[in-house]
Amino acid sequence: MSTEQLLLIEQREQVEWVTLNRPDAGNALNGALVDALLDYFEALREREQVRIVVLRAGGRHFCAGLDLNPDAFGQQENSVRAAWNLQRRIARIYLAMRKCPQPIIALVQGAACGGGFSLALASDIRLAADNARMNAAYIKIGLTGCDMGSSYFLPRLVGTSMAAEYLMTGRFIHAERALAMNLVSRVLPESELEDAAAEYVSDMLLTSPMGLRLTKDALNISVDAPSLEAAMTLEDRHQVLLSMTEDMREAGIAFFEKRDPVYRDR
Repeated sequence: MSTEQLLLIEQREQVEWVTLNRPDAGNALNGALVDALLDYFEALREREQVRIVVLRAGGRHFCAGLDLNPDAFGQQENSVRAAWNLQRRIARIYLAMRKCPQPIIALVQGAACGGGFSLALASDIRLAADNARMNAAYIKIGLTGCDMGSSYFLPRLVGTSMAAEYLMTGRFIHAERALAMNLVSRVLPESELEDAAAEYVSDMLLTSPMGLRLTKDALNISVDAPSLEAAMTLEDRHQVLLSMTEDMREAGIAFFEKRDPVYRDR
């Protein structure tokens, strides 16, 4: 199966709906799918005409994690160097997801394990089907529960104590528990996930393009800001910058004319 077939990309105006397409393998990450995801998310940094990404998966499961079949990554030498290179290659996906300026909405159904769990964690908004279940599966195969950003993302989303509970045990977080922990925004029947995502997309498209990009940028930086003052300094600079744009002026005119603004990203 080619790289293009493993990752289906549907363009809907300024939004791309990206579908993991290894349903018979639970969308597990093999070498080709890793390459496809990495190439896609790294390229997004230069594709500002794409404003929003919806990440979903075909079949029963969102992503079952790393494909453990011996041939999943081709012939790999049994060495620390080879293992390190593969580890860093996969890790770059999650770094690219956070560095791309587009908000990412993940639609999670069935299992999201290990690297699949991290695909959901690295997204900006997570919507879960009522059959969703997520876990840091790494610890179940003799590794630590801290992998592919899980030790960074999960404590920031749910707190250190809950993160420890799931990273140290590999237990599944089922949909309703994930909602109670604020790990996901909504839990819905699987058939309603796309419509729910479309609601978020519609709201985001009413914002200015640069305003939306800089909101993700500020959130990324401020979650690790050393102080309130540091976070607010960044906010102040963004707001002053945006106040000088044509889109800001258009937003003011549209407000008084009681219509939606027409943004030109200027």
